Amino acid sequence: MSTYFAKAHEVERKWYLIDASGQTLGRLAVEVATILRGKNKPTYTPHVDTGDYVVIINADKIQVSGNKANYKYYKRYSGYAGGLKEIPYKDMLAKFPERVIEHAVKGMLPKGSLGRDMYKKLKVYAGPEHAHAAQNPELIEL
Repeated sequence: MSTYFAKAHEVERKWYLIDASGQTLGRLAVEVATILRGKNKPTYTPHVDTGDYVVIINADKIQVSGNKANYKYYKRYSGYAGGLKEIPYKDMLAKFPERVIEHAVKGMLPKGSLGRDMYKKLKVYAGPEHAHAAQNPELIEL
């Protein structure tokens, strides 16, 4: 018997809805990255995007453990001298709560074109409203 490899055109994608209120950032990001990669399916193939779509609501109610809320920083560098920008976690959560979850999940996905395709299936919203009701996302309790 030969090993089964999923083909890109054979993959059936589902939509999942996750409520982030009261969840810990890292633990939520692990579960979301697993679903986006398709590792929760028996047809998982490392070189094929077999993952599903994930819609996350209430991103503004995410939590971090310990004292990270005071000491965690998001950094980006322009490439020029003195071009390092640091944004504290509290400011990022207040201004762009979606980016906090997106940044955590993106770091857990593979680097390269396959990871970029997986990342496009992540939809994050700050409040309880989302624009994907027509896809009938299945609610996941974490």
